[in-house]
Amino acid sequence: MKMNWGTSIVVAIIAFMAFILFFVIKMSTNSKYDHDLVATEYYNKELAYQQEIDKENNLKLLNKPIKIEHVQGGITIEFPKDLDPKTIQGKVFLYRPSNKKLDIEIPLKISSNVLFLPKKDLVGGRWNIIIDFTSNKVAYLYKKEIML
Repeated sequence: MKMNWGTSIVVAIIAFMAFILFFVIKMSTNSKYDHDLVATEYYNKELAYQQEIDKENNLKLLNKPIKIEHVQGGITIEFPKDLDPKTIQGKVFLYRPSNKKLDIEIPLKISSNVLFLPKKDLVGGRWNIIIDFTSNKVAYLYKKEIML
């Protein structure tokens, strides 16, 4: 059977449409390709963004910055010495961009200026650490990306 150029174009267009349709169906049904929003209530989070900026500016006013180090067995978070550890309250949020099921939120209650996070709870890869805390009624916010 001989095909002319018009039939060839129609067959090529149908094949291309089938190819695109296959990938659309595959991406929408496979849970491996789920990409949820970072925050479910992003409008409310956007309204509170100025407060985050103020908290980050308060952090810059400290004598020394918060220091995060990889040590054997985990991660240490060292708070500046000018902050009294008994007055520090808040939370440490470990956000995993690739899988929201691995996210960890830890309440922040420390007796010294160092917080230790064991590595057994953390999978290797990229993590975003967000430390939202208050000390002496002053709010602070620290954000950093780390690789394990």
